[in-house]
Amino acid sequence: MKIEKITTLGALKKSGYPSKSIKDELRDNLIEKIKNKEPVFEGIHGYENTVIPELQRAILSRHNINLLGLRGQAKTRLARLMLTLLDEYIPVVAGSEINDDPLNPISRFAKELIEEKGDETPISWMHRSERFAEKLATPDVTVADIIGDVDPIKAANLKLTYADDRVIHYGMIPRANRCIFVINELPDLQARIQVALFNILQEGDIQIRGFKLRLPLDMQFVFTANPEDYTNRGSIITPLKDRIGSQILTHYPEDIETAKLITEQESKSDLRQKESIHVPELAKDLLEQIVFEARESDFIDEKSGVSARLSITAFENLLSTAELRSLKAGEDKTTVRLSDFLGIIPSITGKVELVYEGEQEGAAQVAYNLIGEAVKTLFPEFFPKIEKLKKQDEVGPYDDVVSWFFNNTAEFELLDDLRDKEYKALLESVTPLDDLLGEHQPNLSKEESYFVKEFVLWALVEHKQLSKYRFTEGIQFKDPYSSFINDI
Repeated sequence: MKIEKITTLGALKKSGYPSKSIKDELRDNLIEKIKNKEPVFEGIHGYENTVIPELQRAILSRHNINLLGLRGQAKTRLARLMLTLLDEYIPVVAGSEINDDPLNPISRFAKELIEEKGDETPISWMHRSERFAEKLATPDVTVADIIGDVDPIKAANLKLTYADDRVIHYGMIPRANRCIFVINELPDLQARIQVALFNILQEGDIQIRGFKLRLPLDMQFVFTANPEDYTNRGSIITPLKDRIGSQILTHYPEDIETAKLITEQESKSDLRQKESIHVPELAKDLLEQIVFEARESDFIDEKSGVSARLSITAFENLLSTAELRSLKAGEDKTTVRLSDFLGIIPSITGKVELVYEGEQEGAAQVAYNLIGEAVKTLFPEFFPKIEKLKKQDEVGPYDDVVSWFFNNTAEFELLDDLRDKEYKALLESVTPLDDLLGEHQPNLSKEESYFVKEFVLWALVEHKQLSKYRFTEGIQFKDPYSSFINDI
C-alpha cells in the first residue's frame, strides 16, 4: 500500500512512518543523492565549485541560509531547487491551517482533534511542490502579514473574546510550517519586522499580540539579499544576521562558455526561430562578451550589477531582429549578422543602472559602445592583433583590406533590410577578406564566414583603421581619411 493512501492517524502509526523535521528531510535526502551520485541543483551552471558546495554544507548543518549577491545570480532559483530535496509527500492533520504533523501536532486545533478522535483522526498528504512559500520584502510588509494578528470577524463568528487564541489569524510564516520559506530582498524589510523574526529563527516560536502562544514552527528559511553597500534603502540588522546559520555569496558566470550555457537554457525563443535562424558561434560569444564588458564599464554602476537576464533577453531580441528582417524580405531562413546586434540595445538600456558619466553619455550610446568594446576584446582570439603603429615598410595582415576601402570609390553600405543574397555578395566584394579568413580561420564554414567578415570590419573600426557611420537604413564603412582627402 502506498503511504499516501493512508487516511487515519492509527494507520499512519501502524505503518511505522517516522516523523522528522524539514531540516532533517533536506539533510537525509541530500546525503542519499550524494551517495547515489545523483545530480543536485540541476540547471545551475558556474556554481559547481563555489556556491553549490557551500549550500550543501549549510543543508548538512541544518542551517537557515542567506544568499547574498547582485541581481540575476539565480538566488531564488537555488531556493526553489531545494524542493527536490524534500520527501515527495508528508502527512498533515486534515483541516489544519498550519500543516500540523499528525505525530507531533503543535496547534490547538490539531491537538483537540486528535484528543477527540484518537486513531480515527483524518490525515491528508501534502506534496513537496506545495511546500514552498515566498515573500518579497517591501517596506509596507507588516508583522500581521508575516506572523499573524487577531481576527475580529473570526471572534464575532465563533462568539469568542479576544483573550481566546482561536481568534488568531495566522500570517504567512505559520501557514508555511514544514515548508521552505523564502524572503527575497531581506534588507528592504523594516527593522521592526526583522526583529519579529528573531524568535522564529532562534527558538522556532512566534508571538502574536499579547497571547501566551508558543508554536515551535518547523521551517527552512532562505533569505536573499543584495550586498548591503548596494542600497541605502535598508540593511540586515546585526542580531538577525547573527541568527542566520550560513551566508553564501553568489556570483556571475566567470567565463563565456558558462554564460552561453545559461543563456541557451533560459532564453524563450520560438521553435520556428530555432529552425529558421542560424546563430554563428562567434555571435553567441560576442553576446556574452557584451555583458562582461557591461560589468566592467565605467559608465555602469558596478554595485547595482548587470543581471544574467540581460544576455537572455538580448539573445531573444537578437533572434527576433534577424527574424523580422527575413520576414520583411520574404525569406524562410537567415543567419544572424553583426549589424543585427543593434537590435539588442533596448535589452541593454533597461537592464543597466548608469552612473553620472553614463547618464551624460546616454543609455543608448553606452549600449552601442559596449558592442564595439566586445568586438575589440574578442578579436585577438581569432586574428592577429591590430597594431596602432608599425614601421614604414612593414606589411600588416590588414593592409589589403584597408587599401580596398581606400581605393574603392563606391560607398560600402550594409543596409539593415538587405536580402541574404545581396548581403553576402556585398561582403564577397571585399576580396581581401577571403584571403584573411583563409589564412587565419581556414576551417570556418561558408555559413559562418559572413558574420566573421563583418566582425573583422567592426574590429578595424574599433582600432581606427576604418570608420563606420550609422544612418537610418544601415551602416556605412569607409577609409578614415577618405572624407578628409575628398574635401581637399
